[in-house]
Formats: sequence, structure tokens, C-alpha cells
Amino acid sequence: MASFLQFIQYYLKKIWKFFWHEDSALSWLLNIIIAFITIKYLVYPLLGLVLGTSYPIVAVVSESMQHNIHNEMICGQQLSEFKESFDNYWLTCGQWYEQRNITKELFQKFKFQDGFNKGDVIILWRAHPRNIQLGDILIFQSNKPQPIIHRVVAISEENNSTIYQTKGDHNSNSITGTYGETSIAPERILGQGLIKIPYLGWVKIIFVELLRPLGIIIEK
Repeated sequence: MASFLQFIQYYLKKIWKFFWHEDSALSWLLNIIIAFITIKYLVYPLLGLVLGTSYPIVAVVSESMQHNIHNEMICGQQLSEFKESFDNYWLTCGQWYEQRNITKELFQKFKFQDGFNKGDVIILWRAHPRNIQLGDILIFQSNKPQPIIHRVVAISEENNSTIYQTKGDHNSNSITGTYGETSIAPERILGQGLIKIPYLGWVKIIFVELLRPLGIIIEK
């Protein structure tokens, strides 16, 4: 019995040393995989219970909420240069909002008024209709493979139900069509933006891209 326990102790020490002290590519890769599995299957579900949503954490995987140019485009306009600032963003994109009675001063009071970037992480909580206001960030089911996370730009009533319209800050307009974002019913909403953590989402994005050639797709 003593020799068996010594055998177990010996290999546990070897495993511990491999994960925490060995500076090799394999050790780093296994650490990342274990961290990802721990977050996905332990931390993620626990946060979901606390925050009341099945999407408590999302990594931003597109540029649709950025306040800078991407592929020389912003808000449907082609620009070769763009100095990032809110004033410049509003000069380029503000007309769309002003036509819908959203002034520059009002927009600056919105949560995440500077948008967010690909690779950021957004922590969300349960979205209740009475808590959702103009300018809030919603994640919702859409006609895309993944849910969309955009800003509320209009709230209306339809058939005794509150309906929301959203738009990506970087986009020229709201996405139309079936399951677009011009008429979002409450049952399509998965969560509401609470906190932004810059850059952390790149861990997931890079990890997913590494797994993609193997045919492995990570949903969340």
C-alpha cells in the first residue's frame, strides 16, 4: 500500500512540475487547453447561474462595434485615414443617429459609448425588458451562425410587446431581413452588456482558429 501511494505521489509531482515549471511548447499548449476547458465547463456555467443568462461571457469576434476604420471602411464610408476619437467618429457616423433623434450628447451618455473591438470580452447579465434602455448593449439570436452583440437604437411597442432595434456602431445600418436586428422580440435576447474587458477575447479567437483545421468548432 505504501509503495502504491509513493508511486501516485511520484507521478503527481511529475505532472505538477510539467504543468507549472516546464517551459516547453507542449506544456504551454496543455495549460491553455486545460484553462479553456475549466472556463467553458466550470467557470462559464457558474457565472451563468449568478448572472441569469446562458451567455455570461462573450468574446467579440467581429469589427462591427469598433470606432475606427476596418478595411478602410467605417459606417459605410471609405477612408484611407481616420484618427480615432469620439468627435471624429461622430463627424463620420453621427448623421445616422441624429436622423433618429439620438444626439451626440445623448450618445456620449450611453454605456460603452466608445464601442468595443474585436478581441474584447463582454460580461453580460440577464436582460429584462424593464431594464433595457436606449443605447444599451444586447446579445441576441440572429440570422448569423453566432449571436450578435450590438447597441439598442430604438425601442417600440408592437402587439403588446416591447420590440428593439439595434445597430453595430461600425456598421452603416441595422441588419434587415428575417431574424435581423430591426425587430428584436424579447424572446430572442440572450443577455445585456455589463462590463468590457479589452483584449482578453483574443485567447479564445486564437484558440478557435488553431482548432478549426482539425474540424473542431467552439460554440461559445
